[in-house]
This record gives sequence, C-alpha cells and structure tokens, in this order.
Amino acid sequence: MFSDLWIGVVALFFLGMGGFGLIAPAALIRPFGVELTVAEARAEVRAVYGGFGIGFGCLLGWAALHASGDLRRGIVLAAAVALAGMALGRLAARAVERPSAFYPAWFYFWVEVVGAAGLLAAAA
Repeated sequence: MFSDLWIGVVALFFLGMGGFGLIAPAALIRPFGVELTVAEARAEVRAVYGGFGIGFGCLLGWAALHASGDLRRGIVLAAAVALAGMALGRLAARAVERPSAFYPAWFYFWVEVVGAAGLLAAAA
C-alpha cells in the first residue's frame, strides 16, 4: 500500500536524522553555521535532533507495520503536524531574516512540507 510506503520513507528520514544527531551532533548542525563548542550544546542536539528523530522514526515505522484505524491515523497526523510545525518555523524565520542560500534552510523546508503533505494523505 502506498501510504505504508510513504510512512516508511518519512520514518527512515527521522531515523537517519536521529542517528546522525546522536553520533555526530556537531556535523549535523554545521550546515546551519552553528558550532557546538560545549558538551551541553552537543547534548541538546543529541536530545532534540537525535532522540526525537529516533523516537518519531520508530513510532512511524511501528504505525506503518502494525497499527491500524484511529491509532495509526493519530500517529501519522502527529508526525505530519510536527513536520508542518518545523516548516512553519522556517517561514517565521524567513519573515525576520533572509537565508543566503537554498541549502540548508529552504531545502529542509521543502523536505518538511512534502513529508507533512504525504503523511496527511496517508492519514486520510
């Protein structure tokens, strides 16, 4: 089923981001011009990008493989709203500041918009 495949793709995105965030937090955030010079900063990236990504990726993977009905729909909608919220945050940042290049800010904006739209379709 296409919706299961799409949910799986988004799950892999979250798992990849999460794994990278846990293993190499400074490298994950470097394209945004942020340097993680203290342990507390690296711990924060590991928690937010790493832990959140792994958690949501596992939840979406479970939803694609095992959940059904309202539970599946709720998990998928929660992930869609999280991605849409990230994209909205990038738009808010755009209202205040202008990113100098397409990558990374606008690239990830479109990843989040497409991911959220696909998940909304999968939840329908």
